[in-house]
Amino acid sequence: MSSNAHVPVLLGPVLHGLRINKDGIYVDGTFGRGGHAREIMARLGSNGRLIAIDRDPAAIAAAPMELTSDSRFELIRGEIAKLEHYMDERQIRGRVDGLLLDLGVSSPQLDEAERGFSFQRDGPLDMRMDPEQGASAADWLADVGEPELRQTLKKYGEETMAARIARAIVNARANTPIVRTGQLAAVVAAAVPAKMRAQRKHPATKTFQAIRIAVNAELEQLTTALEQALRVLGKGGRLCVISFHSLEDRIVKRFMRDQSREPEQYRGMPNIPVEFLPPLKVIGKAIMASDAEIAANTRSRSARLRIAERC
Repeated sequence: MSSNAHVPVLLGPVLHGLRINKDGIYVDGTFGRGGHAREIMARLGSNGRLIAIDRDPAAIAAAPMELTSDSRFELIRGEIAKLEHYMDERQIRGRVDGLLLDLGVSSPQLDEAERGFSFQRDGPLDMRMDPEQGASAADWLADVGEPELRQTLKKYGEETMAARIARAIVNARANTPIVRTGQLAAVVAAAVPAKMRAQRKHPATKTFQAIRIAVNAELEQLTTALEQALRVLGKGGRLCVISFHSLEDRIVKRFMRDQSREPEQYRGMPNIPVEFLPPLKVIGKAIMASDAEIAANTRSRSARLRIAERC
């Protein structure tokens, strides 16, 4: 197990950003191993409530007893794209005081070879957040056409060698199905120029990221959850989102920016109709981990926290 396995990223800034009311209702939309949830719970009073969501059955199974046995806590196995549905079921839509989304892959997921998220440990090429739902990365890779694969690597991995890598994968799978993480990493490494193989970052890093995002529809999930957050949060409720790569951060930044502005036809006017007032207010700039946190938890190096408040 990695030393980073149970370390919640940007914990202090998240707790400050959520501005926790001890009797409030909070939602941790990406429970993981419960690091943030545990600290939120510690700040809630007897009337406070925390609802956590995760689609990974391993995360649900590993939830600590100190949380699951607490009547103020509820853990839902599900997708963040169904956030509004879950809040409707509990009759708390529009009453949530804080929503946290900690995006990406958790350290335990990366550390477990059988999950297939990492090229550093050979295992089945799965990559699903929920191994019981949808097609695995191996299945997806077996069926995807070269043009779509090339576009996926370019769009979701921002891979400059997308065409070469896509061609190499298609050629390789014609001879042998690519079903192991080690196989895929080797194919990608062989496809790129030798000078790229000598770089500090493994040449398969962006390819693995792109395929994982595609298999789990991660950006679609994020976009949907952000839109639903506007209806889930109550007035003054805080939205805190931690992202780990530029694609996620760009979506979050653009969403918060657009939702904190009046429509163009009313911009700068003194009296704006209530229905056209912006629903969000951006709180500060993106927050990054301190040098001390990065030294203690390398996963925090690429983390960006953005905060907005429901108006």
